[in-house]
Amino acid sequence: MVPSFLIIFRESFEAVLVVGIVFGYLAKTGRTEHRPKVWLGIGSGIAASVLGAALFHLLAGGFEGKSEQLFEAATMLCGAILMTFAVRWMAEGGNLQRNLESSAGGSGWGFFLLVFVSILREGIEAVLFLAAARFASTNNDLAGAALGLAAALLLGWLLLRAAIRINMKVFFLVINILLVLFAAGLAARAAHELTEMGALPPIVERVWNINPEPRPDGTYPLFHDEGYIGSAVHGLFGYRGAPTLVELLAYAAYLAIVLPVWRRAVRRKNPKKQPAQTTRMSPGATSLTPTGNLITITAGGAHAREGKDDPQSHHDTP
Repeated sequence: MVPSFLIIFRESFEAVLVVGIVFGYLAKTGRTEHRPKVWLGIGSGIAASVLGAALFHLLAGGFEGKSEQLFEAATMLCGAILMTFAVRWMAEGGNLQRNLESSAGGSGWGFFLLVFVSILREGIEAVLFLAAARFASTNNDLAGAALGLAAALLLGWLLLRAAIRINMKVFFLVINILLVLFAAGLAARAAHELTEMGALPPIVERVWNINPEPRPDGTYPLFHDEGYIGSAVHGLFGYRGAPTLVELLAYAAYLAIVLPVWRRAVRRKNPKKQPAQTTRMSPGATSLTPTGNLITITAGGAHAREGKDDPQSHHDTP
């Protein structure tokens, strides 16, 4: 339940932020006549995402035996790779500002395309990530996904109404750390599936075995792979009480590759520490960073406060 909640929450929250920023941009630049195109982009993006989910599940239901194991392993590997790119993109600050500025010209259909592509991308990623999470653990259900969607909509609404203020940099840092560990678990679980179908050797069958024995009544202790705590940690981080060596190597290899890449991405976004500063821009101008520092768009213009250590570095939208 926790992985499905986390996945849907993150993907939905990103989409909500993009839509909210676009609506705020239109309101503060006096281009509200393009709002119907944005709503059309929202509806089209959701419809295309649902269609993509239906096609994916139709494809997934056509495999049996080793083909099914191979499909599950490939899905988990693809999920881990795409999740890595998503985390890296966020670490670099995304490219929302450039996309929004390029959409401002012409008849306004650029706003439709921006919103449509953003929602479709998040939707397809969510479908793939949820499928990978479901293959990795049986404890991921629609209830967690529904709660994640509700939480993302509520938090996005509160932010856009300026009812709350949160440090978006820290917020997404925590979310992304959890997702990197989740992706490492997907890589290990994919290695496990490939081992079971004979495509990879286990090297060592059980590096350790710390699974407690089942209780006499057939239930499992809390920290067993099938217990409440053990199954939750297994679904979120890929924990196994009796892992093979190839699973551990896959987990460690993923982290050894991804963590330096993520660190370089963060350094490129913040090459050196600078003191906090306030920039005054002309009316209607915008400075938009979906995960970064404080952005406030007001009727008289836009103020952008930047600075890594500014305690007021939060994210505001109208």
